[in-house]
Amino acid sequence: MAWRRAKMLNDDHFGRFLITGSACLVLTACTTLGPDYKTPQVPELNQWQPTAKSRVSNATLTNYDQWWTQLNDPTLTMLINEALRKNPDVKIAGLRILESRAQLGIAESLLGPQATIGSGEVITGGQRRNNRYIASTNYGAGFNLGWELDFWGKFQRGVESADASYFATLAQYDDIQVLMAAQVAQLYVNIRTLEARLQITRSNAKIQRRSLDITEKLFLSGNSAELDVQQAKTQYLSTLSSIPQLETSLNQSQNALSVLLARKPGPLPEMTSNTGVIPQGTLAMVSEVPADLLRRRPDVRVAERQLAAQSALIGVAESELYPSISLIGSVGISARNGGSSSLSWAAGPTFSWNLLDQGRLGNQVLVQDARFLQLHERYRDAVFQAAREVDDAAVAYANDKDEIALLTQTGEAANRSLTIANTQYREGMADFQRVLDSQRALFNQQERLVNSRGAQMRDLITLYKALGGGWEKGRERPLVDPQTDAHLRQRDNWKPLLDAPLPAANSLQEGTQP
Repeated sequence: MAWRRAKMLNDDHFGRFLITGSACLVLTACTTLGPDYKTPQVPELNQWQPTAKSRVSNATLTNYDQWWTQLNDPTLTMLINEALRKNPDVKIAGLRILESRAQLGIAESLLGPQATIGSGEVITGGQRRNNRYIASTNYGAGFNLGWELDFWGKFQRGVESADASYFATLAQYDDIQVLMAAQVAQLYVNIRTLEARLQITRSNAKIQRRSLDITEKLFLSGNSAELDVQQAKTQYLSTLSSIPQLETSLNQSQNALSVLLARKPGPLPEMTSNTGVIPQGTLAMVSEVPADLLRRRPDVRVAERQLAAQSALIGVAESELYPSISLIGSVGISARNGGSSSLSWAAGPTFSWNLLDQGRLGNQVLVQDARFLQLHERYRDAVFQAAREVDDAAVAYANDKDEIALLTQTGEAANRSLTIANTQYREGMADFQRVLDSQRALFNQQERLVNSRGAQMRDLITLYKALGGGWEKGRERPLVDPQTDAHLRQRDNWKPLLDAPLPAANSLQEGTQP
């Protein structure tokens, strides 16, 4: 009797458990677990303005999707466009978009039946009976279908994560184009600057060589001391000694630019003209508030979309805590030659629940949540770093303008000083040391001026890069080159991924809001 009472109590407890579990299942059915993603805010930058904005925003431009045209150098524009088509890193970024599209297709496919299995068999056999051999053939075919219902939104969250990852990959594609345009422009300006420095060095070496010749003639005629000759030679040879290092730097920069263009190392034929002419341009600021500028930056959008993808993974992890319900079905047919055939079928729901694995699954949710918080901080850091780059580049560009104005005047004074020193030396009114000092001053000021002009253009390029422009036209180009496209189209599954257009550059779906 006691055993029977205990059994009744246990059955009652189990029954209540099933009723409670069933009620929970009904109440929470078709619920999408996990947090609904919201774009993070960075309120610290709401009122931020670049330090030097008032000094550089003297022009406006509706867009700057091809900012390099503001440098007014057709050769540079041509080289940047070539790099954006041919550079291996740009090509790899395009292939990653195709990969991401395929990953998104995998996630979307899980919203439908996940397992569809077909089988068939034809078995021939025989047996000897009463000294007779009897042959027989059995035929069989089966079809099994399994479909896990998305009660908890696991697959929907998976699609959200894959979709956000796709847009993160797209932003990475944009970012590599920003970096590529900036790298080509920086190397181009560096090459032109080095060419100008070599011209200045060789020009000053000629001036110093003439002074050396004069002092040698005066020394041989007894009108000058040997000290003047040795000082003139020292200065002349010192200037010549700087040429090999400049040529080395020039060759290295040319090789680096050639590799960016997917060419063999060496000088570029397109740059044989206009040697030493540094591109000149002014900043054309877009008429946007700083927060909007930061939002446009591809690297900021990468960080934001990665955060969105991680947010959806929290819901995927939470869904593993709850039971999974699937619909299964099977149809089978079997027959025997000369005999009867049979048809069988089965259908119904299945239920599974990892009740004893809640500790592992619960901690997996915490892992995904911790990763989300880490990416949240990474996003905030990306925004702050973007603001810093804009401010640093704006300040450097503004100060470069002031420095060039002063160095231009200094160079004019140094040139006049050398003319006066040479005149006074020939007339015996000044010693040769004053000529040497004037030559050194002129050489130094000319080098500083050309370096500052090169630095100004590099800082301008850095500022455009910091503003995040230069990727928009990439959305209109094919993701892969014609050879790769032809290779992929040999497989039919690639065609829809290759033909799908990229989202427009102003798509709000992929935007962020610092």
